[in-house]
Amino acid sequence: MASVSVAPSSQKISQIKSKLLNPALTSHFMIYLGLPRDQQGFRQYMAENALALDQDRLQLSCCEASLPGSTLATTELRNDFTGSTERHAYRRIYQDRIDLTFYCDAEQYMAIRFFESWMKFIMNESGSSGISKENYSYRVKFPSEYKGCGLEITKFEKNINQKNPVVPLTYKFVNVFPVAITSMPVSYEASSLLKCTVSMNYTRYFIGPGGSEGTSSSFTFTGDPTNPLNAFTEGLDLNLNLPKYDSEINLFDPAGQANFNFNQAFNSGLPSFLQ
Repeated sequence: MASVSVAPSSQKISQIKSKLLNPALTSHFMIYLGLPRDQQGFRQYMAENALALDQDRLQLSCCEASLPGSTLATTELRNDFTGSTERHAYRRIYQDRIDLTFYCDAEQYMAIRFFESWMKFIMNESGSSGISKENYSYRVKFPSEYKGCGLEITKFEKNINQKNPVVPLTYKFVNVFPVAITSMPVSYEASSLLKCTVSMNYTRYFIGPGGSEGTSSSFTFTGDPTNPLNAFTEGLDLNLNLPKYDSEINLFDPAGQANFNFNQAFNSGLPSFLQ
């Protein structure tokens, strides 16, 4: 097949604007974080840590996340063609973890207590009397109990309420659980926001429904809108003709940006945020 070369041509300013001056912004995103599969057992550990979980508030407090990446492992072939080396893919390799950063509220330090409870639940650390002993030993729970029902990171744009919005990009993670909580320094110096950064391990990720199809203002998610923890089983047609976003929100303020993210994601009808 002959190659086709494209000759350079002049572009109008209006063409350049329409093609280049509409970049995606990093500050418009929302997460959904599921609980471990053994939710009843996990809630007992949250009670031991005096945690009154507000899952919507916890998700809203996520101020930083990362869209995941992956690589393809290849094998090298040298003898099929003289003087040529070929590489063929045989495995997809996912990153071993993803980092999430949360603002810590001043009422109960929800993010810290939540992930500490989860890690305590994984290691089966029930009660404080036993773990304080020098000869205490751990007995880890089965993965089917402590791995989470799901983690989703949805990337969207401010034009989600316009005529032809960008279809939200939703990354869904399988078998997530926390593997590390980063230390959080405190100091008598000038005060700053206390943040909790957690590393989550996962088996793999995939782009969920609505992430790769559809260009109009109406597209289809598949899922049960009343229970985001269930597998996607039912069709739901969502229309994105939303009211204009509140221009009075200060997007340079962390609380204002978080409020905007929550409202836009909720109003868009994303299945993770429907109650």
